[in-house]
Amino acid sequence: MADVIFVALTIAIFVVFGLPPDKTVLITASRHGDHVRIHVIDRGPGLPPEAHDHVFQPFQRLGDRDNHSGVGLGLALSRGLTEAMGGTLVPEETPGGGLTMTVTLPVSSRSVPA
Repeated sequence: MADVIFVALTIAIFVVFGLPPDKTVLITASRHGDHVRIHVIDRGPGLPPEAHDHVFQPFQRLGDRDNHSGVGLGLALSRGLTEAMGGTLVPEETPGGGLTMTVTLPVSSRSVPA
């Protein structure tokens, strides 16, 4: 479960730093059988559907003009970590505007120490 939290927080951090100061990010999580689904939802400018796969390429910043806020590795790393844990990371349009990143991960069968 710590891996799931790490991935969700990593994505949220990258989303938050890309938003104007007056915007918020909502994170929801739910279990669906043998998978956990985490949504990181923002109300920022969103992405055109044709850019959804492109944002996961390393060093992509998609028109970001501030070259001091990162190097464009956050989503590439997030997807790589998610896939290494047997999951998926998919961008979706947020109804009403913005972008939702959906992380789906299998539930671990190993026990977690108390």
